Amino acid sequence: MLKIIAMAAVALSAGQGSAQTASPYSFINGYPTPEASAKARDDADFQRAIVAYRFWYPTVSMEGIFQGNRDVGIEDGKAWGIAATGPRQVGLTLNSDTPYGSATLDLSAGPMVIELPAGAFIGLVNDHHQGWVQDLGLPGPDAGKGGKHLVLPPGYAGEVPEGYHVGRSTTMKNLLAVRAMPREGDLQKALDGLRAVRIHALGDDSRILVAIDTSDKQMDSSSLRWEDNIGFWEKLAAIIEAEPINPNFLPMYGLLAELGVAKGQPFAPDERMRTILERAAREGRDQMLVSAFDSARADRIAWPDRKWEWVGLVPGSAQFETPSGLDLEARDRWFAQAIVTSPAMFRRDAGAGSLYWLGVRDAAGAWLDGGKTYKLTVPTPVPDKLFWSVTVYDAQTRSQVQTDQDRAALRSLFELKDLGDQDTVDLFFGPDQPEGAGDRWIKTSPGRGWFAYMRIYGPEEAAFDGTWKPGDFEEVKP
Repeated sequence: MLKIIAMAAVALSAGQGSAQTASPYSFINGYPTPEASAKARDDADFQRAIVAYRFWYPTVSMEGIFQGNRDVGIEDGKAWGIAATGPRQVGLTLNSDTPYGSATLDLSAGPMVIELPAGAFIGLVNDHHQGWVQDLGLPGPDAGKGGKHLVLPPGYAGEVPEGYHVGRSTTMKNLLAVRAMPREGDLQKALDGLRAVRIHALGDDSRILVAIDTSDKQMDSSSLRWEDNIGFWEKLAAIIEAEPINPNFLPMYGLLAELGVAKGQPFAPDERMRTILERAAREGRDQMLVSAFDSARADRIAWPDRKWEWVGLVPGSAQFETPSGLDLEARDRWFAQAIVTSPAMFRRDAGAGSLYWLGVRDAAGAWLDGGKTYKLTVPTPVPDKLFWSVTVYDAQTRSQVQTDQDRAALRSLFELKDLGDQDTVDLFFGPDQPEGAGDRWIKTSPGRGWFAYMRIYGPEEAAFDGTWKPGDFEEVKP
């Protein structure tokens, strides 16, 4: 026995020795060399910048939405945009399923009111950090019956009038996003429904925000132009300066301060810090894209025998909270490919307003390739109370694919409305239209990867219990 113990001790000692690696920092008599100190400072600042980038990405992404409206002449607090969107509107996984309405709510002058008429609306308010403030419409407290919604600014201590559904924001700038369901495929009626929404300051309904239709305008409501360069940090510094400090984020403000981004101080990085920040923006973005498209999480799989994945990994949580803390992988995954949050968006039950699945690989496990042709077989009827769709996105822009077809979605209310009583429907995706595909084809571009979202609006139980599931993307050989 003693001999066995001795042999085990020798083996353990040998294993410990072989596992040791040399430090990248040189010390003499316990003190770092000048070269070691310089390298350690660069490494520490880069590590801080990577963490800060990933945490603050939703904040800068939200600014992209605000800036997209400004670029087409929609001023904060004076107007709001409505649109039947298509590929010409660039934005992280925007879709063509429903008309959108978006407004920048500026609470610096006081609370804002949103008067929502009765109808099939799905809406929300998010703060500047894409933090959830309140739901409106079908998933909200008015449940589609209409009502008055009140958004209060940070620290508001005034009287709150009765008769309002109240949300309290942590920031001055907020996003109102409303979708009007195109019942029976009537896009114009849905757009008119958005025009009936009234947005104004509390106690002053004489200045209603004007609705501007941007359906035919090219727009970029993303942060793509800033996300991999110094522009990310410049935008973030401006937001930090303009918005109040969120006490829940104090450690993350500390990280930013070490990088030269601090409230009350000009952002003026020297050449060393600028190089570090630009590298962190590039690598931080790419790390988030790995979370989005190639996560190793087992719980991302929607069905064990399919390649489809859940987009949201934390069911029912508006901010990716779990009993053990914040799910950072789920947070990165969502914001790298999508925008805005709400508890209703991540529910996995028949009461959810909508449901999203992500398709990035074909049946053989290969990435979806814009130069190849694929068939997707969908069993019918699809378990939806409202409608369903499949939308195709460019992997690099995370926005709807742009081709001369000028279409990126196949929708049950439009292209797929006359399926009849067939048991399945075959959808096609590729650079050339397959014979017999008709309107059930989306054009893709060679040399560009793509992914798909399958959405169900008003999902029913079969969408969750496994009794219904779509096929995988099957490559169609020439």
